[in-house]
Amino acid sequence: MFTSLKRFLIGRPLKSTELGEQKLGIFKALAILSSDALSSVAYGPEQILIVLMTISAVAFWYSIPIAVGVLILLTALILSYRQIIFAYPHGGGAYVVSKENLGEKPGLLAGGSLLVDYILTVAVSVSSGTDAITSAFPFLHPYNVPIAVVLVIFITLLNLRGITESASILAYPVYLFVLALLILIVVGLIRIMHGDVPASSHAAIGTPVPGITTFLLLKAFASGCSALTGVEAISNAIPNFKNPAPKNAAKTLLLMGGILAVLFSGTVFMAYYYGIAPNSQETVVSQIADHTFGRNYMYYFIQGTTALILVLAANTGFSAFPQLAFNLAKDKYIARMFTMRGDRLGYSNGIITLGIASVLLIIAFGGKTEALIPLYAVGVFLPFTLSQSGMLVKWVREKPKGWMGKLITNFVGALISFTVLMIFFITKFTQVWPVLIFLPLIVVLFLRIKRHYDRVGDQLRIQPKEKAEALQIKGNVIIVPVAGITQVVQNSINYAKSMDPDVIIAVYVAFDREQEKKFEEQWKVWQPDVRLVTLHSHYRSVIQPLTKFIDTIEYKASESSYCVTVIIPQFIPKKRWHDILHNQSSFLIRAYLLYKRNVIVTTVPFHLKK
Repeated sequence: MFTSLKRFLIGRPLKSTELGEQKLGIFKALAILSSDALSSVAYGPEQILIVLMTISAVAFWYSIPIAVGVLILLTALILSYRQIIFAYPHGGGAYVVSKENLGEKPGLLAGGSLLVDYILTVAVSVSSGTDAITSAFPFLHPYNVPIAVVLVIFITLLNLRGITESASILAYPVYLFVLALLILIVVGLIRIMHGDVPASSHAAIGTPVPGITTFLLLKAFASGCSALTGVEAISNAIPNFKNPAPKNAAKTLLLMGGILAVLFSGTVFMAYYYGIAPNSQETVVSQIADHTFGRNYMYYFIQGTTALILVLAANTGFSAFPQLAFNLAKDKYIARMFTMRGDRLGYSNGIITLGIASVLLIIAFGGKTEALIPLYAVGVFLPFTLSQSGMLVKWVREKPKGWMGKLITNFVGALISFTVLMIFFITKFTQVWPVLIFLPLIVVLFLRIKRHYDRVGDQLRIQPKEKAEALQIKGNVIIVPVAGITQVVQNSINYAKSMDPDVIIAVYVAFDREQEKKFEEQWKVWQPDVRLVTLHSHYRSVIQPLTKFIDTIEYKASESSYCVTVIIPQFIPKKRWHDILHNQSSFLIRAYLLYKRNVIVTTVPFHLKK
């Protein structure tokens, strides 16, 4: 039943040889890896205006030079990450660049912040999309959290079906959003050129604004830079591209940068020219669409595609998180399970982990993730800064052909990214201070996991040239816990005899003396050649007296170089659900004994036929 349900939800298993068919072309990759960056157009310009509005509506003209600054940073990041794609064609992005050029701890800092950022991406995007849905249908507002959770589960299942299948489905909403925004911008510009929008609706560029400060402008610039989240995702996911993967990834990155630049600058200009002010009841994009088309079908088309892409922006996290987790796991900084491909050849453990973490975050914050957006931005600009700095070190150290131009590009990117990062810390410290605690803790956790894997490797490693050491085992003592005289026990006793041990000890735990005596008499008739030890339990516990007895035998056996083997009889019901009808003492005994150094644990199953 479980297998059938699994096949229905995620599809049939794919052969390893079909991996090439799961690679992405430029068209699908642009949709699946750019949704986070492109969706930020829906809120990036608004973040600029919210800061400027604290002075007055006259200050809105500053949104134009601020947008130019954001575009300069976008250009620097796109060019820099294009260099990273060719320098590190196996993916990993900021984590690999920082680790190789700045050292282990900066690399882990970049990797850890990106992992957290992708979780925040999913939680924030889905919550924002849910808000857009419940705003259109107010009666659904009390169900914000359940709707968001269902959407995360849906996107998780979609990604478990394979990257190409999810890309095929998600490409349409992404390109519809791009089309909708382009139509909005083009029609708006035509109306402006025809004089349909009065110049009096906005302040002229250069109008003096009393009270404006450099600090406020920097804060507005930093807020506008939230539109750049998700730019790094393509460099993390290069292995997901069809060959030649680096070239296809680089083309996709340039296309994404170009589309993002056009949509962002167009939206900022339209908001400025229309004189639109942020409104808690209506988004800036909604107001632009209303001014341009009125409340007709085009307005609802734009709002619908905007809500869709806000939800689907989460898919960038589902594309990049598993690949980054794979790189960290390959280097032994997180659990090795993240290196395993699932039935559909995706890194399903990473996908499921991201889905669960996002659901927990949404539930914990009640679907109100506005407080997470500053953390979200810091989680992006910290890796931005580290990756740019890492590339600076790389060019200075290697000095390849044309390295000076590359150095200048990365220097500009590193300087602006660091500036934005510091502005976030200074202006929003009360919201972002947790970063100073949990990121170091994540790095410490990574290092402890790496130390564990190194220690395990040291203990398991054998040099082929070394002569194998002979184990000094003089004999074998077998202990068989028995609960009665049954087919299950007989099956285990027969197996024990086949091992030719020095001694077999059957151990029976009794709760009253009369029962104990009766069982001893029956055993002498049934298995006279097998020694029986009965243990009386005053507190009706089987585990405690049994494990105490095994500890005693283990201690005595170890002094004489004897091996102790515990054979646990267990019957297996025909149907799995029947397990809940029987006590599971065998599992508890085995769980305890597995941590005993000198005890070997063997389970002998007896399969029931009915």
